[in-house]
Amino acid sequence: MESTRIFYDSGEFVTVNQSHETTRFAPSPNGSLHLGHAFSAIIAHDLAKETGGRFLLRIEDIDGARSRPELADEFREDLAWLGLEWEEVAAQSTRLETYTKAAARLREMGLLYPCQCTRAEIKRASTKFGPEGPVYPGTCKHKEISQDISVTWRLDTSAAIAQSGQLKWLDQLAGPQKASPQMLGDVVLVRKDDPASYHLAVTLDDAADGISLVTRGADLFAATHIHRLLQELLELPVPSWHHHVLLLDSAGEKLAKRKGSASLSDMRRQGKDGRALAANLRARVFPAGISLGNA
Repeated sequence: MESTRIFYDSGEFVTVNQSHETTRFAPSPNGSLHLGHAFSAIIAHDLAKETGGRFLLRIEDIDGARSRPELADEFREDLAWLGLEWEEVAAQSTRLETYTKAAARLREMGLLYPCQCTRAEIKRASTKFGPEGPVYPGTCKHKEISQDISVTWRLDTSAAIAQSGQLKWLDQLAGPQKASPQMLGDVVLVRKDDPASYHLAVTLDDAADGISLVTRGADLFAATHIHRLLQELLELPVPSWHHHVLLLDSAGEKLAKRKGSASLSDMRRQGKDGRALAANLRARVFPAGISLGNA
């Protein structure tokens, strides 16, 4: 089956018939899945299946000591319980060399610099707030920092934009976008204790897995501006995106592992019907206390 999609090509957005979309669901094994994850997985699954495409599962397991390998099996059982079908690709922990090489390439381009600032220091020094919180004020950008101490590596975003020029990207729901990575400032690409930040790892992984349509929550919309920049710098293919609205709890906040949102595994063990739950989520029928956020 074919569906109409709009892509950025040679400076213009053009409409083409796109078939066989490749999407993915990429959970981190640092806590059980909840209804928000189910909603996101179902959207990715259905957008792929409606075009005869592929729905991939990728375990994002480089979150240091927080990663719990046993949860990956729980995730697979949850997806099967919902009635989803998928192909599994390599977990992030098998891709570390890829991240290291990409970071080295960006350093050689003069686009990364070491930073030793703590979150508390950044919060005190920052005078600007962006979509991800306080924007880094550039404290370490022109400092000589010893390589003997633990540092993060930040993207010199202004220098990167100067190299890339104006970029565009497409969200299926929000339409054509001009990339504005400067609003996130100099983001971290290599963490002190992890081989890559979310921004670097997910951009490389989606390219390696041939993802043509990146589906994820609207809370990550702003991150796409940085990801589009990284794609240009690293000469990676450019997908389209689908940032769906979020499920909210009774307080109007997004569901989250850290807040103890009801887990899919608990529902499954209680004997609830996963396929019926998936059908309700598709129909936008939610359990008591759960609602859909604003578009």
